[in-house]
Amino acid sequence: MPVNWRNYIVSTPEILPGKPLIKATRIPVRLILGYFAAGWTTDEIIVAFPDLKTTQIYACLDYARDLAEFEEVT
Repeated sequence: MPVNWRNYIVSTPEILPGKPLIKATRIPVRLILGYFAAGWTTDEIIVAFPDLKTTQIYACLDYARDLAEFEEVT
């Protein structure tokens, strides 16, 4: 399921000092990515955070993919 992370991920200085969050929540993207790194499935994450939608979780993965493609030009 293709998801554009920009529709679901925000960063505001007032909440978690600018760390990326899932829009309309206080759930940081790094938390969701950490669960994936620990081997959790999407279904397990939804059980832990029942207000999250699958698309929001996939947006975290799309965000990470986008960051992985970043190239620093020196």
